[in-house]
Amino acid sequence: MIKFLLNNNEVSTDLPAGMLVLDFVRYHKQLTGTKIGCREGDCGACTVLVGELKNDEVYYRSFTSCLTPLGNVRDKHVVTIEGLNMAALNPVQQAMTDCSATQCGFCTPGFVVALAGFCLSNNQPTQQNAIAAIDGNICRCTGYKSIERAASRVAQSLEARGAEDATKFAVENGILPAYFSGIKDKLKQLSLSLNRELKQEKPLASLVGGGTDLYVQKHDEMKGADIHFMSANPELKKVTRDGNTVIIGALTTVTDLIESEIIQQIFPEFNKLAKLVSSTPIRNMATIAGNFINASPIGDLTIFFLALNASITLSQGQNDRQLPLRKLYLGYKKLDRQPEEFIKQISFQIPREKFLFNFEKVSKRMHLDIASVNSAFVLTIDDDLITEAGISAGGVGPVPMYLKETSEFLKGKEVSEEIITQTIEIAQMEISPISDARGTAEYKRLLLSQLIKAHFLTLFPSLQVEKLLAY
Repeated sequence: MIKFLLNNNEVSTDLPAGMLVLDFVRYHKQLTGTKIGCREGDCGACTVLVGELKNDEVYYRSFTSCLTPLGNVRDKHVVTIEGLNMAALNPVQQAMTDCSATQCGFCTPGFVVALAGFCLSNNQPTQQNAIAAIDGNICRCTGYKSIERAASRVAQSLEARGAEDATKFAVENGILPAYFSGIKDKLKQLSLSLNRELKQEKPLASLVGGGTDLYVQKHDEMKGADIHFMSANPELKKVTRDGNTVIIGALTTVTDLIESEIIQQIFPEFNKLAKLVSSTPIRNMATIAGNFINASPIGDLTIFFLALNASITLSQGQNDRQLPLRKLYLGYKKLDRQPEEFIKQISFQIPREKFLFNFEKVSKRMHLDIASVNSAFVLTIDDDLITEAGISAGGVGPVPMYLKETSEFLKGKEVSEEIITQTIEIAQMEISPISDARGTAEYKRLLLSQLIKAHFLTLFPSLQVEKLLAY
């Protein structure tokens, strides 16, 4: 049985763990305010909130329910648009109405749920953060300026919160229903019963992390599959540091990385770079190990950690083995991995003190889109010379690529326009792009050249921009 809280009620079901929350709430609980749109996590019409008990507090994040299986909400609090309703319109709904931010209304529940999640978060109540909370929601008819005005009004309603608990403030100020105050205790009771049941549970056929791409590619196969979702294991969600080594649990999401103080200390610009990775709901769901194992040639996190020369720990449950990430990919969607092995953790060595890092991506849309080409750079500088270099690129070959020859070339070099030109020429010899839906092979070669220039211009602002761009 899968048990969780749905709005203000505890529910249990023996339906397949692979069934999507979207289908469960609409067809089995008749909560039809959650809309069916793209079924690919792109439009946000199906957005729900998922609250999880951590460190004696309930943390809420927005999820696209069209990609969220029941197995991943076990022991959690799922909030649909119906769970936000009060005797009158709540302040988020009222803001949408007053600002004329709804027209056909199909997308409106998703926007309201996402903004309610913002009210439950610890993010500063600024207009910028409120708008960022709805970056996974698409409206086809109203126009975004009215929605932005509504988001701004929601942010204004939170300005007096200060350091007060977000849930407590939202309830006491009538932003959200009063039942939210009792959710923590309910989740504690649910967790106790879950722990007893998991001890008796038999291993199932497959292990799944976030499943955000898996459900797009294999929806019909996954929805009734015999699956064990790993999300119940908190040990696989930690980011820790041991000396000069950073260890990341396999189930760590992009949002977890953004919120990690360790990651922020090492990569001060990580929050900005991570905004290029999909949208807020997908970042809340997608796991780092899933990005690696999916083996997409343009996986953003894969490209990021290839440049850092990360290693992965593969486990069969009893025995572990270490493997450099750069050796995981043998060919298109082919991995150096046994069927029974899963990624347990990821680790990388922090580069020496004077290192520079950058990530670049080109896609048809800035957010919520797959890259045409992406690339990461890590350089260690000593006395104006590059002593170590790691360059990776996606979308330019059958696998996520570490550009070994290009990286080796940069060692011992001082950055100049001539060196950048030579770097591009060597990179062009290493890659083998093909023409597909995201562009021609020639276009992808041009993109990589431009991204390499972007890396250098970002990391070395004193370069002569006009001369470099003219090449």
